[in-house]
Amino acid sequence: MSIDLGSPAVLSPEEAEKAVLLAAPRGYCAGVDRAVVTVEKALDLYGSPVYVRKQIVHNKHVVSDLESRGAIFVEELAEVPEGATVVFSAHGVSPEVHRQAEERALKTIDATCPLVTKVHHEAKRFADDDFDILLIGHEGHEEVEGTAGEAPDHIQLVQSPADVAGIVVRDPKRVAWLSQTTLSVDETLETVAAIRERFPDLLDPPSDDICYATQNRQLAVKEISPTADLVIVVGSGNSSNSVRLVEVALEAGARSSYRVDDASEIDEAWLEGVSTVSVTSGASVPEELVEGVLSFLAERGYPDAQAVHSAEESLIFSLPKELRRDLKAAGRN
Repeated sequence: MSIDLGSPAVLSPEEAEKAVLLAAPRGYCAGVDRAVVTVEKALDLYGSPVYVRKQIVHNKHVVSDLESRGAIFVEELAEVPEGATVVFSAHGVSPEVHRQAEERALKTIDATCPLVTKVHHEAKRFADDDFDILLIGHEGHEEVEGTAGEAPDHIQLVQSPADVAGIVVRDPKRVAWLSQTTLSVDETLETVAAIRERFPDLLDPPSDDICYATQNRQLAVKEISPTADLVIVVGSGNSSNSVRLVEVALEAGARSSYRVDDASEIDEAWLEGVSTVSVTSGASVPEELVEGVLSFLAERGYPDAQAVHSAEESLIFSLPKELRRDLKAAGRN
């Protein structure tokens, strides 16, 4: 099925009133691709089982596929046999988790997204300079837990502007902020503004913490939402960036927006009276799931999708150094 603009197709009168807009970029980012390929190559190199702490990325289809290949997902390292191979997810882990892995003689492969690692380094640097660090993010999210673990005595979580009034710091002139990489850009800036109103000397991170892919996907949704009767976001419910895309679509003017894991979750009632459907996907979503949604729409009289390009992405991250070393030793680099 075509997703690019080209010669217009001959449409029936009913189809001529309908349109499907497809966000570009969408789906896999460089960090997710690196993490998924890491598990795939680890299984190929070391054989099954390879253990993975937490979901490698927040998508149930990806996790299920890797499980079928021999990956075993666990919540904590205590579930991993001593001496086994374990991959750390793209969301990152705290120093305490690394310590536990060493204590259990586990062979570790760290698939943390390099952009998350950057935030970890910023947290350590601010803590070394004895700043109070306000970490903007969602309580319980693996990325937040990993970042907070880098400097637990210096970091406190701020989930929204409503939390700002309750912040207590040692020195109002020595306060810095960091953020979870998958948040809504607009909401993060709103929270930062509220913090800065209380602490005018607030120190910014040396570079933007919201990852490029999150920003690009939110920008793309803003492009395809104002004229949309319905925006369908493909992504899992525990994917922060996918959930944010629904919110961004509504804020950008979409009449309605829903998140689905795949086409089977689309409610036919959503299409009643709908002329323009816009489609996108979160940063941990395989493209075949988007194609399934487009097929669902095509079967109901919607024309081929028109791609709306808002940014180009060419970033590629190298595999974790531990895996690259072993692949080279095995002659598979």
